[in-house]
Amino acid sequence: MARNIIIVTGASSGIGREFVRQIDSHFSNIDEIWLIARNRSRLQEAAGDTMHKTRILSMDITREAQIERLRDTLEENDAVVRMLVHCAGYGLMGDFADQPVSRVLGMVRLNCEALTHITYCCIPFMRRNSRIIELASSAAFLPQPGFAVYAATKAYVLSFSRALAEELKEKEIYVTSICPGPVNTPFFDIAEAYDSTLAIKKMTMIEPQQAVQKALKDSYYRKTMSVSSLPIQAFRVLTKCVPHKILLKTIDIVKKRKDT
Repeated sequence: MARNIIIVTGASSGIGREFVRQIDSHFSNIDEIWLIARNRSRLQEAAGDTMHKTRILSMDITREAQIERLRDTLEENDAVVRMLVHCAGYGLMGDFADQPVSRVLGMVRLNCEALTHITYCCIPFMRRNSRIIELASSAAFLPQPGFAVYAATKAYVLSFSRALAEELKEKEIYVTSICPGPVNTPFFDIAEAYDSTLAIKKMTMIEPQQAVQKALKDSYYRKTMSVSSLPIQAFRVLTKCVPHKILLKTIDIVKKRKDT
């Protein structure tokens, strides 16, 4: 018998874990929530807080064999993926040339390659009215000196998600890309290892509950993009109306003032 499931990657902390909480509270027509991350103990903590039956998949999704394992598990359980929520990812602040190349390339593999592979793996198991939620960022709206690779990976996620939404529309599978600004999660514990974020960005920080609530609502209404707060919505409009050259120059001036 087919089992209706929801998959959440990056489910052990931050926005991913908040998705698990809200999905568990608001979705009644699913059989299981599948939690994916590398840290098994944190996944077990997340699973212990849920009312739904859960399946813990402790894996490194940057490894192809691990995603093939996921595909096999979907087949073996006759699973129907009603929602895929992809939250796994990380960012690094600081100048590109000053960062360890292994961390930079790992960011590209996780934020872009793994997201693409997981999505590709899950689509064959989706049905009419299934949903895909991909975590992009407001960093996708504009190149970000000092956050160059992260912003580029999120621009990829946004572009990929919007195109995929069009491709899957006839199948009635709906794709939403989340583009929050700063969210109060452990993300910054990693991101600020080499540099700190601008204070003006932290002034727009929201709690994960707000970002996830907005994302689930926008997914329900089949929106292709979810922008979580008014300041970030204004920022998006700004990046569409003002030449990027001017905005980048402004960012450079603000950064130099921060460093003096």
